[in-house]
Amino acid sequence: MQSKKNIVILATTNPGKAREIRASLGSRPLSILTLADLGIRTSYPEKGTTFEQNARGKSLFYSQKSEFLTLAEDSGLAVEGLGGAPGIYSARFSGPRATDEKNIQKVLRLMKNAPQQERRAQFICCLVLSQRGRVIKKVTGRVRGTIAFEKKGERGFGYDPIFYYHPFRKTFGELTPLEKTRVSHRGRALAEMKRFLSAYLKNHPA
Repeated sequence: MQSKKNIVILATTNPGKAREIRASLGSRPLSILTLADLGIRTSYPEKGTTFEQNARGKSLFYSQKSEFLTLAEDSGLAVEGLGGAPGIYSARFSGPRATDEKNIQKVLRLMKNAPQQERRAQFICCLVLSQRGRVIKKVTGRVRGTIAFEKKGERGFGYDPIFYYHPFRKTFGELTPLEKTRVSHRGRALAEMKRFLSAYLKNHPA
């Protein structure tokens, strides 16, 4: 029987993020559950001004809905030529009915005539692990690249098809899931969180 201490609740409704988190943490003896698995339908109103504030808020909020470890994430794209936008508004950058495609097209439109130095960008991911209203661990992962002039690749989600990663000479939308996990902001943050969880679970018996 799965020990309760090895259950982690993912405080996200984004299927792309949930997929990547499951794939990364799945190699550990963990049972990864979603809010839907627990029948939790309450939405957390994000009010933070940073990725860390939003991740912390979500993690603490949902950690009080169950007895399990609760992992929340907030992440997005920051473009130098846009003053750090879309930032925490990455998911809804194109408006109330935002989609990945609409968000991508808005960035491409705004960056159409931007010189190369202004196309520099980074993906940022903040993870916060909590339990019963107490933060246990927080980590941040970053990856730097540039905004491409057009979409390339059908993989990934969000802004992946326009985020050009120079070491691979490809956009994130062209990378395999394994390649992306190795270098992405979320992959880097999850690798650190995974190491922490391994030690934490050994030192905190059920």
